[in-house]
Amino acid sequence: MPNYRSHVLVCNGTGCASSDGVTVVEKMREELERQKLADEVLVVPTGCHGMCEMGPIVVVYPEGVFYCRVTPDDALKIVNEHLQKGVPVESLLYKDKDHGDVVIKSYKDIPFYGRQHRVTLQNCGYIDPSNIEEYIARDGYEGLAKALLEMTPAAVIDEVKKSGLRGRGGGGFPTGTKWGFCAASPGPKKYVICNADEGDPGAFMDRSVLEGDPHAVIEGMAIGAYAMGADEGYIYCRAEYPLAIEHLKHAIAQAEEYGLLGEKIFGSNFNFTLHVKEGAGAFVCGEETALMASIEGERGMPRPRPPFPAVSGLWAKPSNINNVETWANVPQILYKGGDWYAAMGTDKSKGTKVFALTGKVKHTGLVEVPMGIPLREIIYDIGGGILNDKEFKAVQIGGPSGGCLTKDHLDTPITYESLPELGAIMGSGGLVVMDEENCMVDIARFFLEFTQRESCGKCTPCREGTKQMLLLLEKICAGEGDMKDIDLLEELGVMVKNMSLCGLGQTAPNPVLTTLRYFRDEYEAHIKEHRCPAGSCQALLSYSIIQDTCKKCGLCAKNCPTNCIPGNREEGYKIDSEKCIKCGTCFTKCPFKSIAKG
Repeated sequence: MPNYRSHVLVCNGTGCASSDGVTVVEKMREELERQKLADEVLVVPTGCHGMCEMGPIVVVYPEGVFYCRVTPDDALKIVNEHLQKGVPVESLLYKDKDHGDVVIKSYKDIPFYGRQHRVTLQNCGYIDPSNIEEYIARDGYEGLAKALLEMTPAAVIDEVKKSGLRGRGGGGFPTGTKWGFCAASPGPKKYVICNADEGDPGAFMDRSVLEGDPHAVIEGMAIGAYAMGADEGYIYCRAEYPLAIEHLKHAIAQAEEYGLLGEKIFGSNFNFTLHVKEGAGAFVCGEETALMASIEGERGMPRPRPPFPAVSGLWAKPSNINNVETWANVPQILYKGGDWYAAMGTDKSKGTKVFALTGKVKHTGLVEVPMGIPLREIIYDIGGGILNDKEFKAVQIGGPSGGCLTKDHLDTPITYESLPELGAIMGSGGLVVMDEENCMVDIARFFLEFTQRESCGKCTPCREGTKQMLLLLEKICAGEGDMKDIDLLEELGVMVKNMSLCGLGQTAPNPVLTTLRYFRDEYEAHIKEHRCPAGSCQALLSYSIIQDTCKKCGLCAKNCPTNCIPGNREEGYKIDSEKCIKCGTCFTKCPFKSIAKG
């Protein structure tokens, strides 16, 4: 094998791949071949590096030089300048705009990365996910070997309990305790299942782990299967994740080839077979009983509990379900010890958490931080603050099942205990940041519309309750609401939470209830004043031309799709409010900001 002087890591996760990241790899390899440098420089396609809005990302080692927004043409520059002459291409380096466009060469010095603590994501962006040997070189399968060769199943469960690991899929139930329930259930046949049915709007944590480090999940499931006495497992992944599924299937085949899946693993008596089940993309299948029904070939609908899956799960056999992030933590806990993991986080919320940071924030992407970190540090220190330096308004945490928190909560530590007190939940890890231009009534409507559409319809409280709540929100957004609607919304929200069969219905009202709790004044403005304070609800908008600043250029009239702006350059222009469809084209096209929106 050649002794490479440079390793070039190119992000080929879904986000960067869609921005020509795959072509960057091809062009770079072609140019290295042409210049006869292929034996000196290795180009490695990796999973997600995390800083998604800067992709495609290229990192050159051993220097650690970080290039962002690299095009296929830029790839040739990197080869010709950096890899051939040793001179970094400065135009492609990261510039810290918050500190005077300071150029930063190394990824370690970029605040987005420097303030994180990566455990789940330690291999994402650093290894070739299609090469099992690169995973093994970073201590891969050491945890499984330790479990099988040095520990009893009960000792493995005790180590997971000692770590304090809690389910990262939403509920936060202690993982070791959950494993103990399944292990204690009698019967020769048991299953372990990975919930990779990530359906939250704006969430891509699980997808990125499966794309960038699939062996971590495989190893974690094998350890769990040994601990609970299972010999078969399923990874339930939505079909909309084709790259994740491709990498998973390839990784499973490699693990089988290396004797890390199959029979008598590491020469022990432990046998484990793993399958990939592609889901059709129903959000309700994130609920564990609905997910199991889908694996069995039935319609994905929740089942009443008890019996719980640990007693009667997949095909009525004892089963355990954890999500991608939970399983990916297990190998390191076994290899490094439960005490090592428990040293991170807080007393009751141990370890780290991966968040998908999206919305009105400067640096979107994947971030992994210790439990207990305040929201302010994630949004401002890691995310770089609010886009276009606008005013922070709220953050939706926990996806459509979570809740909206305000600027008064920016210093709240993120834990499984603190968030429910505020009306939110940890969820799977979505963080959607909003600024002054977001209408909180419309935000509540957006998330409820999603959960109402994804309701399986099995139970009446969820099926009918969410529909009625949505109709009330649509009525308020249209300026047709009544003050009684606010009380009815709250009453319905509490009813749906308390009476729904599964987690979808039990959490669907959260965005509505938290926005009512913290932004009631916006609801009242929509109802009493027929006004949207954020200028977002189209039905309540009106546009007019500010005559004092209007330059009479006619761009507004020229671009208006309904020709509702009569006038000329001599006499000026005026918007016909009766014909105006409130599309906002004039507002966005005016270069002089002479269109008033209210």
